Amino acid sequence: MADVEGIAGQIARIREKANALVERELRDRRIKGIVPAHGPVLAFLLQQSGPVPIKAVVESVRRVKSTVTVTVSTLEKHGYLRKFPCETDARVTYVELTARGRGLRKDFEAISRGLRSRLYGDMSANDRERLVKQLDQIEKNLSA
Repeated sequence: MADVEGIAGQIARIREKANALVERELRDRRIKGIVPAHGPVLAFLLQQSGPVPIKAVVESVRRVKSTVTVTVSTLEKHGYLRKFPCETDARVTYVELTARGRGLRKDFEAISRGLRSRLYGDMSANDRERLVKQLDQIEKNLSA
């Protein structure tokens, strides 16, 4: 029988192991200044063809603005992206990947594929979909 009382701890352990796998891959590829928490922001920016408002990043990654701001500052410090003010609205700041940031694409995609492969293992497509839907429900439960 599964331990249904320890779900939060189980999710934390899964995240810890996934992060360790990503950190190992980054180290093996000699990628500096990137940590697993930067993944969602990089994933979003790698899909963009040009500058986007930080607000769009916040909405896409579904994290609080302060967390995204710290991530953006770190990525900028390491030369992976640049941020700049909107010329017509001082309240808006844009971000875009630099050439160095865009150069992460192949490694990012390979690491992501490897992580998904390890996460899902030999689960069927139906089990994968069911799992993601259940996790979505848990996230909604905690957001209410």
